[in-house]
Amino acid sequence: MTSLQRYSDRRVLITGGGSGIGQATVLRILDEGGRVVAADISESGLKDTVAKADPHGDRLSTLVMDVGDEQSVRSGVAQAVAALGGLDTLVNVAGILRSAHFVDITLADFEQVLRINLVGTFLVTREAIPALRTGNDPAVVNFSSTSAAFAHPYMAAYAASKGGVQAMTHALALEFAKERIRFNSVQPGSISSGMTDGTGESKQSIGPGLPEDADYSLFGKITAVLPVEGGGIFAKPDAVAAVVAMLGSTDAYFVTGTEVRVDGGTHM
Repeated sequence: MTSLQRYSDRRVLITGGGSGIGQATVLRILDEGGRVVAADISESGLKDTVAKADPHGDRLSTLVMDVGDEQSVRSGVAQAVAALGGLDTLVNVAGILRSAHFVDITLADFEQVLRINLVGTFLVTREAIPALRTGNDPAVVNFSSTSAAFAHPYMAAYAASKGGVQAMTHALALEFAKERIRFNSVQPGSISSGMTDGTGESKQSIGPGLPEDADYSLFGKITAVLPVEGGGIFAKPDAVAAVVAMLGSTDAYFVTGTEVRVDGGTHM
């Protein structure tokens, strides 16, 4: 539990809130006093988040929403804003991963990854802008990835989608600077999440999801140098949630149009 209370007067919408980093972010911001709507395509995941939110459950609402579906996003964001009475911080965590040899990626799989990760971030942000315009020191935190700038084998679609998120974040930061809406992104790497452990609905784990003949020596370039608790290869999602909480709070009042890498020193 943190002693920080940066969100005691903030209203927050978090997508992908049913597992992994999204869930950790929900719990972190609740712990800092925020009022949160957690959205996810997985109803069971949201129930798990609610179960873990004690004793802050009275400030948490949940919403089943498919970020890749325009109508679902329109109605979902409207419900979230109504439930919160406005919006101060938006966190776009929802995403999927598909791992395969590039020549084996189907058009359907490539488009699905872009639809959820990139188009989904666009749709949710677009629908949230009217509420953010009247928010208190409004901020948007998007999810890019270390794969946007550094080579991750077998993840071409994912890397393309996250590179798009990062570029779009920069464009929005400039477009909305005079309206004082801040846009930043995080670049997680070597972090346990619904995508890496297979717990997120419609998400594929990095391990079993890799091609059977994958060359694991290629992953030597994307291994964290900081020790990981328990001796594993992935840090806990709260490592990213802490950074998201800073970027979405008033502490980051002079930070916009940039990204923060959270990867244990993988790409120093």
